[in-house]
Parts: sequence; C-alpha cells; structure tokens
Amino acid sequence: MPKVLIVEDEEPLAMLLRYNLEAEGYTVETCMRGDEADIRLREDQPDLMILDWMLPGLSGIELCRRLRSRSETERLPVIMLTARGEEQERIRGLATGADDYVVKPFSIPELMARVRAMLRRAKPEVVSSLLRSGDLELDRETHRVRRSGREIHLGPTEFRLLEFLMTSPGRVFSREQLLDGVWGHDVYVDERTVDVHVGRLRKAINRGKAVDPIRTVRGAGYAFNDQFAAAS
Repeated sequence: MPKVLIVEDEEPLAMLLRYNLEAEGYTVETCMRGDEADIRLREDQPDLMILDWMLPGLSGIELCRRLRSRSETERLPVIMLTARGEEQERIRGLATGADDYVVKPFSIPELMARVRAMLRRAKPEVVSSLLRSGDLELDRETHRVRRSGREIHLGPTEFRLLEFLMTSPGRVFSREQLLDGVWGHDVYVDERTVDVHVGRLRKAINRGKAVDPIRTVRGAGYAFNDQFAAAS
C-alpha cells in the first residue's frame, strides 16, 4: 500500500496522523527531526510526505529545498503543515517546493482527502485498485491475481510481495527493504525468508515458457521487470 512519511515533532499530532492514515490502509513512518528525515529519504523513499514547517535539526523549508534539488526526490509529493497562516508564508512554502499547504489546526478528514487526491495525481499506480503489466493482473479489492486470464492462487504473503514489486516496476529492492515493505518493521523475519517467498511466487505465476516478471539482481535484491509488459 502507499507509504507515507510524517515529519512532525509534536508527538501527539504525529500519532494522530499515523492512526488515521493506517486506518485507511497506508504504510506509515514517522520522524521527529528534519535532519533525521533527510537521512532516511536518502535511503528509502515514501510515496508522499507530510512535513511540518518548524522542526529541530533542519527546518521543513530547508528539507523541502534539499528534496527538490535531488533528482530522486524532486517529484516526491509534499504536504506542508504549519501554524503560519499568512498569505506570504503560504506563498513561501509553495515556492520552496511544497505541493500543498495546510494550516494548523486543521480537519483530519480534510487532510486525508488531500492525501488521497495528491496520490491519485502524482502516483496513480499506488492507489489504483487494479495493477496491470503485460498479461499479469492484480486486483487489490478482490485479492485476485490473473495471468492471461487464468486465476492464480497466492498466499497472503506472496500477494503482498507481488503487489509491492508491481507498484515500483524497475526499482531494485534489497531483502531488508522487502522485509520492511511486505512484512513490516515490527516483525522479525530472517532475510532468507524473502528468497523462499520469491521462489513460491515465481512458481505460482510462471507456467511453462512464460516470461518471469521478477528480476533477481545479484548482490542487490529483486525487482519487477519494467520490460515485462513488452516481453510478455
């Protein structure tokens, strides 16, 4: 599911946002410092960031500037939170690179609506209920997978693994990143378990001489082949 990073130093607000986002099915991470968020964003990217203006370590404005200056994060959707409601401050936040601007205190349902709207515009592949590539189709609502019209029966872990890979075709994920994205941060699973489940997934979706959509990158991890649609 879509991953949201909350960068907010007011812990009660961060927890409130996390609770509501997770209730809607998002994967959520939180940071309380701007410099900590900067480091994390160099290692792994969310699908959207909710960013407070005033942060310890590195301000939200400066963090936003840095993100827009790097090619890998220049298009990352950013919703900025601030107690500053003046027009000039809003203009400054948007000029720095924020995509949307919400003044505290704000309505949680309104913020959730803005998150959904922004993801639909910026990353439709992560909110669409139907993922397609070549002859492979994954339906998030019915939890069904089909290939060339034939239904494929997957276990819940293999389904989440395929879904996770299909939302970022071409991107190579390490075993550690797959553990975090598919199993979650709070579950201890050995990295070799990833190989076992990838093997099960491949066995289920590949029959005969069918093209394998999952690419193994030696020493790095796994990726959903971004050339699969053309090859299948």
